[in-house]
Amino acid sequence: MSRCWSTLTRRRVAAPSALLMLLVLVTTGLTACRDSPNESTLIRIATGSPTAVYHAFGQSLAAVLNRELPGVRASVVVTAASAENVRLVGAGQAELGFTQADVLPAGPASPPSVRAVARVYDDLLHLVTTAGGPVRTLADLRGRRVSVGAAGSGTEITATRLLEVAQLGGAQVRQLHLGLDDSVAALRAGRIDAFFFSGGLPVRGVRQLAGASATRIIDLGEWTEKLRRGYREVYVSRDIPRSVYDLDPVTTVANPNYLVVRADLPDSLVREVTRLLMERRTELAAAHPAAGRMNPRSAIATAPLPLHPGAADWYRSIKP
Repeated sequence: MSRCWSTLTRRRVAAPSALLMLLVLVTTGLTACRDSPNESTLIRIATGSPTAVYHAFGQSLAAVLNRELPGVRASVVVTAASAENVRLVGAGQAELGFTQADVLPAGPASPPSVRAVARVYDDLLHLVTTAGGPVRTLADLRGRRVSVGAAGSGTEITATRLLEVAQLGGAQVRQLHLGLDDSVAALRAGRIDAFFFSGGLPVRGVRQLAGASATRIIDLGEWTEKLRRGYREVYVSRDIPRSVYDLDPVTTVANPNYLVVRADLPDSLVREVTRLLMERRTELAAAHPAAGRMNPRSAIATAPLPLHPGAADWYRSIKP
C-alpha cells in the first residue's frame, strides 16, 4: 500500500460524512500519487545519435519497460548525448539518460537533481580517418579539419581535453562540432580529415563506415595517463581489437558510462527500472553488445554521482 493511499484511507475514516470533500481528496490524492511503477508514468530516455550505442540501448530499454511495467510509457529522445542528457534529466525534461563519467562535475558539485541508476559500460574514444590519408597519429591533426563531436556531447568534452593535453588546443586544429552521422558523411565527402566519437563497442556508424570505405582508427593509448593527471582518474586504456571493425587493433582512452535518473522519481519506480536493467541484460545485449557487459557488482561504482535510493535498495536486496 502506498503512503498516499494510506493517508486517503485515514481521511475517509476520520470524516465519513463529508462525501464531497472525500471525493475531492481522493481525486487529488490519486493524481498526486506516484509511489507505484504500475501507475501511468512517462519515462523519456535521453540517448544520442540514431546510429550510436545510447540510442540502440535506450530503444531496447524502453521496450522492456513498456512491456513489463503496466502503465509506464517509455520512449527515447535523440540528443547530442552525454552533456545534453544530464542537462535534460536535471531540468525534468527527461527521466533517464546516458552519460560519460567525465561529463559530471566532481564531488559536492554533482547536480542535486540527477542521480545514478548504474554504471553500464565503458565508452571508448575513436579517432577515425581515411586509411590512405595523412593522419596516422594524434599529432598529425595539427592544422587539419577535425570534428570533435556535437556540441553538448561527451565526445566533445573528452576530445577537447585530449587536444589540450597534446598541445593541440585552440587554433592548432580546425575544430568542427558534428554528430556521428554528420561526421561520417563529412569524412566520406572529404570535408573533414578526421573525427572523434566516444561510444561503447561496436559503434554502428563507425562499423558501417569501415565496411564501406578504407578506414583507419588512430591509437590513443599513450595519452591516457596524461588525461588522468590533467583532469580525472576516470580515464583508463582499453583495446579496440581487430574483430570489432576488421581494422588494425589499437588502444584508446575510455571512461565509464552511466545511466542517470531524475532524483525526484519515486523510489519504487527506480527500483523496478534498476531490476529490469539488470535482469534483462541478455535481451538488452541483443540490441547492442555493450549492454551485456553490465553486472550488479560494477554497476554500483558511479562516482562522483550517488545512486538513487531506489537503485541502491535493489542492489542491497540481491546481496547474499
